[in-house]
Amino acid sequence: MRPRSSKRLARLPQLPIPKTIGKQGLSMQPSPKFAFLASQAESAEAAHAELVALYGNHPVEEADVIIALGGDGFMLQTLHSTMNSGKRIYGMNRGSVGFLMNDYSVKDLPERIEAAVENKFHPLRMSVLDTSGATTTALAINEVSLFRQSYQAAKLKVDIDGKTRLAELTCDGLLAATPVGSTAYNLSAHGPILPLEAPLIALTPVSAYRPRRWRGALLPDKVGIRVTVLEPEKRPVNAVADHNEVKSVLSVEIAQSNDVTALILSDPDRSWSDRILNEQFSY
Repeated sequence: MRPRSSKRLARLPQLPIPKTIGKQGLSMQPSPKFAFLASQAESAEAAHAELVALYGNHPVEEADVIIALGGDGFMLQTLHSTMNSGKRIYGMNRGSVGFLMNDYSVKDLPERIEAAVENKFHPLRMSVLDTSGATTTALAINEVSLFRQSYQAAKLKVDIDGKTRLAELTCDGLLAATPVGSTAYNLSAHGPILPLEAPLIALTPVSAYRPRRWRGALLPDKVGIRVTVLEPEKRPVNAVADHNEVKSVLSVEIAQSNDVTALILSDPDRSWSDRILNEQFSY
């Protein structure tokens, strides 16, 4: 018999098993699945056709990332329909302002998605009691707003965590804005711009008449806000959470909804934090 060698064979390194095999050979990772959604704008629909031809299209339920094509309004609609689904939303601007969107390009989309920064945030929850006795609940990514419904100015009482802070505010309206929404209507009403990471809610009046010197408040995002409409028959008020409107309200309760999460992706060279910072120096 041949004597057994005392030398042991060196163990070869275990090679990774490729997950997919493509036309160009072995690929270590499968291509991400995209679901392309477009607004009704002509430019958005054209972009949708171009991108689907290049990257294919998958149902929203099967997609790794949802690509929203349109403007800020369409992005808000997409976020509302996908909150708490775990789906990440990557928007490309095919609208007008496009503050919530990334720049449009058909090139290297998988690489852009891989490099994108994920932003998580919680919307506001609006609970409304109207004059018919009905209650309505809606979520707001940008802001919850109250507006006068007629030529009469609104009269509102504002309570924070059960304590009255404004016994009577005469105004055209009042809004509670998230950091995401602080650069939208809140800014137009001369409210403050909030950094995306700030744990704050901006409470901003619209054309306040009394008290004239009150310009709003910055509130911790853990507080509960209750707005009561005074003289609702004489001075009717509507309440709006983003695009959901309730007419002739008696009271509105507003609080951050910590059990609901929205996920949005931004290019690293145009992060949301940078966009909000730039807005403060763009006057």
